[in-house]
Amino acid sequence: MNHGPFILSVLGASLAAMGLDDRAVAWLLASQRGVLSRAQVYSCGVTASGLRHRIRHGGPWQRLLSGVYLTASGEPTVEQLQVAAMLYAGPVSLITGPAALCAYKIRVPPTRTVDVLVPISRQRVSCGFVAIHRTSRMPKTATVDGALKFAPPARAVADTVRGLAKLSDARAVVASAVQQRSCSAQDLVLELQEGPVRGSAQLRKVLAEVIEGIRSAPEGDLRDLIRASGLPQPIFNARLLLGEKLLAVADAYWEEAGVIAEVDSREWHLSPEDWEQTMRRHAMLSGVGLIVLHFSPRQLRTEPDRVIRDIAAALRNGRPVSAITAKAAA
Repeated sequence: MNHGPFILSVLGASLAAMGLDDRAVAWLLASQRGVLSRAQVYSCGVTASGLRHRIRHGGPWQRLLSGVYLTASGEPTVEQLQVAAMLYAGPVSLITGPAALCAYKIRVPPTRTVDVLVPISRQRVSCGFVAIHRTSRMPKTATVDGALKFAPPARAVADTVRGLAKLSDARAVVASAVQQRSCSAQDLVLELQEGPVRGSAQLRKVLAEVIEGIRSAPEGDLRDLIRASGLPQPIFNARLLLGEKLLAVADAYWEEAGVIAEVDSREWHLSPEDWEQTMRRHAMLSGVGLIVLHFSPRQLRTEPDRVIRDIAAALRNGRPVSAITAKAAA
């Protein structure tokens, strides 16, 4: 966007009167997505009365937060709200939580709230769409995008999960972060150890599952469904061996019936090649006498009774495959 004409029309003759470089102001507006603090507005030569005139009802500007303004009318963008949150919180603040995860392309439940970390000595309170989190553990590093600064992925994941009510949402966030390699399970374990105990139960449980071998939210949902079903309990994340050869690691395996249950979805396979590999794997496992059941994440959510019935039927009709040995994945 070319901010030059915009600045001259909005700030008017005050730039020339103050002897300010309009290119510097253009850069400021561009880097801050058209959002300014009150101090920055005044530094551009706009008076208090001029500011009030601009943010009047129907005026060309709008007030986003106390002392923070958008130099345009209309609905602010997500990035403009984030800049406003940082200007409100102060120069050493960092965006964390879901807003930071969105910047890292990590899947997260939608929210308009912008969570911001500030030093514990900073006397700021939450306001409007901004949730202030005073902390004695300000991250030593950050990801910078113009005026925006984001907490490291592991910290943002941990802060997000502590605020989630559903275990399935927590699983999805952690799985997305780990699968996309935004951070490792070890990074999250360290964050769990160093962070507050309060609100950490969900993160602790999900990390235990990840370390145990469950690395996607649907696999965890399948485990919960089976455990609550009354079905015989399988070996979860079972390493299936044909002699010395590793055939596969199955999400759930009933050794006494030769039955495998898997969660499969293009949502969790990152390419068509991965999906084709799943189909080849199915043919190979079926070829050695195993019954392989595939369920989508949507079926686990919307048709749990049918999933259990299908597994129960397979267990009734299955038989052991003596050539296969199974061990729980380490």
